[in-house]
Amino acid sequence: MSAVEMIEADVEVARPFIKFAGGKGQLVPVLLEHVPKKFGVYFEPFVGGGSFFYALHNRGLIRKHAVLGDANARLMNAYRGVRGWTDDVIRELSRMPDNKKTFLATRERFNKDQGEEHPAHHAARFLYLNRTCFNGLYRVNKKDGFNVPYDASRKGKRTICDEGRIRLAASALTLNARLVIGDFEKTLRGVKRGDLVYADPPYDPKSESADFTAYTKDGFTAADQERLRDLMLALKKKGVHIIVSSPETPRIRKLYARGFEVRKVKARRAINSKVDLRGPVGEVIIT
Repeated sequence: MSAVEMIEADVEVARPFIKFAGGKGQLVPVLLEHVPKKFGVYFEPFVGGGSFFYALHNRGLIRKHAVLGDANARLMNAYRGVRGWTDDVIRELSRMPDNKKTFLATRERFNKDQGEEHPAHHAARFLYLNRTCFNGLYRVNKKDGFNVPYDASRKGKRTICDEGRIRLAASALTLNARLVIGDFEKTLRGVKRGDLVYADPPYDPKSESADFTAYTKDGFTAADQERLRDLMLALKKKGVHIIVSSPETPRIRKLYARGFEVRKVKARRAINSKVDLRGPVGEVIIT
């Protein structure tokens, strides 16, 4: 039974507790086709919402453990808060009303947090902003300030605290995951032959969705794309199972032209600042 089928059948499965631009929920069935029957540790250095991790977890395919990382420290601290202080996150989030005044106050406090806040408070604010901001987008300015506006159009139509989803996600993270804050190379230290790596880097700057590269104040550059390609090639030669997904752009096609298998697929983008760019877009799966 696929993740979609399980959800439609109302079977309780772990799913992302946040909405994240570039989420790979639509690609999960295609990605699963490239998963080997057996693999060691699972590594995901650009975890985002974690759709693929939860899909692997729900199927019992992570037999050892997973290493999940991201350069977005606030995102990873939200993961840590949800996993380690689940009850506290739910309690605080359930008390936060859905209105612009609360949103602006929460955003201001969130941006002032330099890591001294308790993980539960940080996670609750992260989830609240994710639920109430425009289209669930996470975007920061050059000073690393979250600057997405409040979405008044959905006030009263959204669930601020989905307790069941948060608990199931926390359970999966507790059982299977080690969390890392940092560059993809840091997350992938210690990868061994037979392990599985899934890399879903921020959009290539020349893609039609380039306005979603700002998950961190430093962004993800063309040089970073080349560095990732070089590491994926080295890991593949080492006997590591690698899967890379990316919007299809001339740069990506050129980068992975040699030494890789490239498969073109279609993925539907639900998050974009431009409504007409939320439909099917060209995507490639690289192995």
